[in-house]
Amino acid sequence: MPVVFAGHGSPMNAIEDNAWHWQWRLLGERLPRPRAVLCVSAHWEAQGARLTGASHPSTIHDFFGFPQALFDVRYPAPGAPKLARRVEELLGGHRHAHVDATRGLDHGAWSVLRGMYPAADVPVVQLSIDTAQPGEHHYELAKALAPLRDEGVLVLGSGNIVHNLALFDWRDPRPQDWAIRFDGAVKRRIAHREHNELIDWPRLGENARKAIPTPEHYLPLLYVLALQRDGDRVRFFNEDVVGSLAMTSVVIEGADA
Repeated sequence: MPVVFAGHGSPMNAIEDNAWHWQWRLLGERLPRPRAVLCVSAHWEAQGARLTGASHPSTIHDFFGFPQALFDVRYPAPGAPKLARRVEELLGGHRHAHVDATRGLDHGAWSVLRGMYPAADVPVVQLSIDTAQPGEHHYELAKALAPLRDEGVLVLGSGNIVHNLALFDWRDPRPQDWAIRFDGAVKRRIAHREHNELIDWPRLGENARKAIPTPEHYLPLLYVLALQRDGDRVRFFNEDVVGSLAMTSVVIEGADA
């Protein structure tokens, strides 16, 4: 299976008829159909590693101030308790990972998956992120998930390479120069498989500090990069910067895909 990082942006992208949403739809049609999705979302922060284990996970509306139509959305994809236990095993067992049978799917997961698989017929498991841990921890943790690519599981990271709402000008959403530069710098390093620099992103300078004021939206990218194999090709899509937010998304797949 390929691996995907999706810049998810506003929750409204789940229901708006825009180019980003339709690129997610096209992606779902083009990729090999997975038996399940393991999603690492920016919107589930927890100590350690936690996994959704419900057979029918709820739809979490973890936002406020949006139209009622967004709160009315339900994404009734089935869960995959067996996959949750498989991931728990890969991550070293229950001492290192914990299956949560009550946790639902947050908008970092369902906003993108609603575009990719609108019928909600692909089982989904979410994996939390521990933002107290450095980039190297997440990259190494993700390497343990490598067998999933051969087991029909699509690993999906959902976040944003540039995500600084404090610097977003709602009256003028034109892309900010520093955001364009950082987005471009990250894409170049992804294209050349310069993962060490991306793992240690604070060393990338002032633009990195502006782009990643908190790490939760950036870290899902590292889970995807860690699963790249020799000979894989990299493809970018949704390469847009809006204000201080980048929608840039990445597919990593075998050269014969």
